[in-house]
Amino acid sequence: FVVSADQSNFNQWLGEFKITAKKNGISEKTINEVLTDVVYIDKVIEYDNRQPEFFEKTDIYISKRASKRAVKKALIILEKNRSIFEKIEKEFNVDKEILLALWSTETNFGNNLGKMDIVSSLATLSFDKRRSKFFTSELLTLLKLVDKKIIKKETLFGSWAGALGNFQFMPSSISNHAIDYDKNGYIDLKGSKPDAIASAANYINKIGWKKNSPCFIKV
Repeated sequence: FVVSADQSNFNQWLGEFKITAKKNGISEKTINEVLTDVVYIDKVIEYDNRQPEFFEKTDIYISKRASKRAVKKALIILEKNRSIFEKIEKEFNVDKEILLALWSTETNFGNNLGKMDIVSSLATLSFDKRRSKFFTSELLTLLKLVDKKIIKKETLFGSWAGALGNFQFMPSSISNHAIDYDKNGYIDLKGSKPDAIASAANYINKIGWKKNSPCFIKV
C-alpha cells in the first residue's frame, strides 16, 4: 500500500494517541510493540467510502453472497464439524444454519480472512475525521485486548476496517462477546473453530436472536 503525504500529520496524531492510550491504562510495552510500525494507508479511506452495502442494490448484494455454491459448501462443512455446531447451537440457542450463513458471508468459511494490518487500518480511520471517535475507541479496545493477553499481537491482520477472524469481529465485539471456547488461555478467532463459532453464537444470542426466527422479512 502507498503511504500518503498525510503521513507527517498522521505521525503527529499518532504521538498524541500514544499519550491517550497510556492515560487509558495501556502499558508502555504494549504501546511500543503494537504501534511501532503503524502507517497511514490511503487505500483504507478509499475502501471506507465505497462499501458495497451502501451502493449495491439489495438483491444484487444478497445474490452474490447467497449462492447455491455457498449452500453446497456449507453442507459439506456442517458434516465435517457437526458435533461442534450442534453443541454450540444447543448451548447458545442459535441455529447452526445461521452461523454457517454468517461464516459464508463474512469470510467464505475462513478463506478470505483479510491480510491488512488492522492496527494501521484502525489508526488511519481514527486519524480520518469522518468516524474518528468510533475508530479511536476500537483501537484503544484492541490495545487493551493485547495488553491483557486476550488476543495475540501476531494475529492482528484482517479487513481494511479493523475486523479480524472467521466472523470478522471488531475489537469491541471481541471484548464484549468473544469466548475462549477451547480453553487454551487466549481467544483465537482465526485458527480455532471452537473459539470462532462459539463467539459468533454468543454475539448473536446477546443481541437478541430467537432460534427458528426468519433471517429476512420482505417489506
